[in-house]
Amino acid sequence: MALLSLTDAHLAFGHVPLLDGAAMSLEAGERLALIGRNGAGKSSLLKILAGLDKPDDGLVQAQTSLRRVYVAQEPVFAAGISVFDAVAEGVAEARALRQRYEEHAPGDDLDALQTRLEALDGWTWEQRVEQALQRLRLDPQAQVDALSGGTKKRVALAQALVAAPDVLLLDEPTNHLDIDAIEWLQELLNGWRGALVLISHDRAFIDAVATRIVELDRGQLRSYPGNFAAFQAAKEYELANEALANARADKLLAQEEVWVRKGVEARRTRSVGRVARLVKLREQRQARRDTLGQVRLEVDAGLPTGKIVAELKDVGMRYGDKLLVDGFSATILRGDKVGLIGPNGAGKTTLLKLILGELQPTRGTVRQGTKLQVAYFDQLRAGLDLDATLADTISPGSEWIETGTQRKHVMSYLTDFLFSPERANSPVRTLSGGERNRLLLARLFALPANVLVLDEPTNDLDIDTLDLLEDLLQGYAGTVFLVSHDRRFLDNVVTSTIAWEGDPAFGGRPGLWREYEGGYEDWKTQRARARALAAPAAPPAAAPAAAAPGAARPAAPRTKLSYKEQRELDALPGRIEALEAEQRQIAARLASADLYVKEPQNVAALQARHDAIETELLEALERWELLGAR
Repeated sequence: MALLSLTDAHLAFGHVPLLDGAAMSLEAGERLALIGRNGAGKSSLLKILAGLDKPDDGLVQAQTSLRRVYVAQEPVFAAGISVFDAVAEGVAEARALRQRYEEHAPGDDLDALQTRLEALDGWTWEQRVEQALQRLRLDPQAQVDALSGGTKKRVALAQALVAAPDVLLLDEPTNHLDIDAIEWLQELLNGWRGALVLISHDRAFIDAVATRIVELDRGQLRSYPGNFAAFQAAKEYELANEALANARADKLLAQEEVWVRKGVEARRTRSVGRVARLVKLREQRQARRDTLGQVRLEVDAGLPTGKIVAELKDVGMRYGDKLLVDGFSATILRGDKVGLIGPNGAGKTTLLKLILGELQPTRGTVRQGTKLQVAYFDQLRAGLDLDATLADTISPGSEWIETGTQRKHVMSYLTDFLFSPERANSPVRTLSGGERNRLLLARLFALPANVLVLDEPTNDLDIDTLDLLEDLLQGYAGTVFLVSHDRRFLDNVVTSTIAWEGDPAFGGRPGLWREYEGGYEDWKTQRARARALAAPAAPPAAAPAAAAPGAARPAAPRTKLSYKEQRELDALPGRIEALEAEQRQIAARLASADLYVKEPQNVAALQARHDAIETELLEALERWELLGAR
């Protein structure tokens, strides 16, 4: 039997229903990811499943005594509360029952209190809270008001976990978490034994955690077993079939409209039936909810910058006793797509301001390029006036927007970002979090800029908009600086990565930043390889107290390269260069249309050789690092 089920649910705010006969069920142990467009009603549905709200119509069924805990997207705590007390609210019932049992008054039913306490495991609630605090690395004495957004999310998760619910419901749990915290949360949820329903747009997180995907699309819930890649393939097939069926229905309706305009002979049974079918076709077409349009993203790249955007030499930055940047050097060229990776508070924003000349370093030099036009995407949406209308936010004082060579009316421009003309004069405060992010993108792309600084642009954006934003940034002619915790987005956009590596546990030092080629997965692979090479050798076993006379001593480990190894080391740079040159030649041939027309039989062999060179290059680089370290 399902833990939780929803049958024929209806919910509407305004004229568009969010739920229109929706149905779903949740089985024990399932980890379900709920996805859909911004404003589709996912958060409202999650609150209904949590028992916090009710649908306008329909049936919500839950097993008897089912414990459900909901963690909001922006958790709220009582003012002045400590972390320990905030987490202990998850066991509030057990805490109150035990206090009542210990301070019982005459007439209290102690047997009933004891039975309920044992059912809630209330005798050891303090130990459960302390274990949760240790597991989530939280300071019990800290004040919640002083914590960052990511740490507050950890407190809310601890509060939920300590309650030991049967069903855990999470709304955007990865927002405000850095990459290390997201990967930690993945491991935590994968070890969670209860059922899980989460809303997320982080595709890598969904792939790692979910066992089933449920999409809320035009008021209906559709279930897809498996990971996100399987969902995409199934959804593409469904949409193609739906478009074909709609095209056939529209064609039939058009034919019947032509027939009826020619005149109907009223007393013939066949004609009467045909008119009735036409009326039914009209009703079906009016009731149909077509797929929402796609956001149309265009950006004005402005005037081209000089070849060098910024050059940093041995840059250091210190705030009081805290060293945020120490000895960092890099050259950023026009057209680079640079990702910045690091934990919250590591100094990503400070490093960005140094690169763009907004801060002067306490050591070293920073040289900016010429003709820089910088546009910022503000993570905290501080630049939005909540009382201003959407039209005034995009184009204050004018009805027209000029982007490059195009000139658009503000209503048409807002439609490109899926804002209807009716909402153009609505205040910004009426928008959801994802819609505000979309509005910020609309304002950002209306500005001429050859340098884009995007600080967490993926928060709250739906997956379709993320895909389009990726395509836009990949084809953008200017330079991009991207701060994001969305690993898939980083991999698909950036060409190089600046990563914080100041963790002393792995040989780092405060303020240490390094630049790597490629995206998140490339950085992760290179970091793991470097840490493996830098790891100290295991200490030798203790020698026996009294060795036998004449016993053979173990040979000392070789510390210098042999003649053969030295020759191999000298030859490796040339070999790597030759392999890279061969790979570039093959890539150029594979990119040529002539190959597929004149020599199609050679395509497979060239592709296989291209992949084999990739493997050989990786082996050669690893061997070079190993021999060079010795």
